[in-house]
Amino acid sequence: MTIVTLPLALTFASPGPILVEIGPLTIRWYGFLIATAVLIGVSLSQFLAKRRNVNPELMGDLILWLVLGAIPLARLYYVLFQWENYADNPGQIFAIWRGGIAIHGAIIGGTIATLIFARFNRIPFWQLADLVAPSVILGQAIGRWGNFFNSEAFGRPTNLPWKLYIPPESRPFKYIGEQYFHPTFLYESLWNLGLFALLLFLFFRSLQGKPRLKVGTLFLVYMAVYSCGRFWIEGLRLDSLMFGPLRMAQFVSLTGIVLGIAGLVWLYGFNRPLPDVVSRTNDEPSSS
Repeated sequence: MTIVTLPLALTFASPGPILVEIGPLTIRWYGFLIATAVLIGVSLSQFLAKRRNVNPELMGDLILWLVLGAIPLARLYYVLFQWENYADNPGQIFAIWRGGIAIHGAIIGGTIATLIFARFNRIPFWQLADLVAPSVILGQAIGRWGNFFNSEAFGRPTNLPWKLYIPPESRPFKYIGEQYFHPTFLYESLWNLGLFALLLFLFFRSLQGKPRLKVGTLFLVYMAVYSCGRFWIEGLRLDSLMFGPLRMAQFVSLTGIVLGIAGLVWLYGFNRPLPDVVSRTNDEPSSS
């Protein structure tokens, strides 16, 4: 990775998508970072589960479900909104190592997988969601660097002191004469790291009872805060997935903001538990 630093300036330039080649074996940064995020996510979620007196092995099983649910849906979401690029070359649909997954598709797929897992194992969904939320946002922060190495998911041209060099073959034709673009991968990675810190702060303060959070709070905070940052960052990007005139990521982000805030109002304003796939019994705690 080439990083040129000047006073109050930072210019990024990707060294390319390939991490290492050993004979016929090619390891790409994108796949390496996803695998790294999964491994870290398993360890972190198990650690948090222990602090909540939840069986950590259960979280290991859940992570497998999350991967199986999130990655295929993330790819399907992306392919559906970029179908013109795959219609004549369907073999590329499965070339996920080249990039092209949508985080909102991953969130939808992961949520569905967690709902099924919770129902199957008779465990409250929101309890699981709170335990995996910090791992998910940390994984997103790590995964965004895959976009950097692939020279994708960048923003509009910029002359700001911090900027990203994009090689000519990766630039949109309209901007072929431009060299530097907004490093939106970096903006989102930093935003996600900040949210990760916030979730851990809330988690450990809750352990001390100041205050003790209600079940579902961490996931709802994740959904609302992440969506706020993504809505703004998406407005800078040149490669947004579109549905007619709409940027789908902004539409989904607005939905996430509304649902997250509505859920928090339901929990704290109306003092009501969130609906779940498992019926709450009288001896089950209402806080996480």
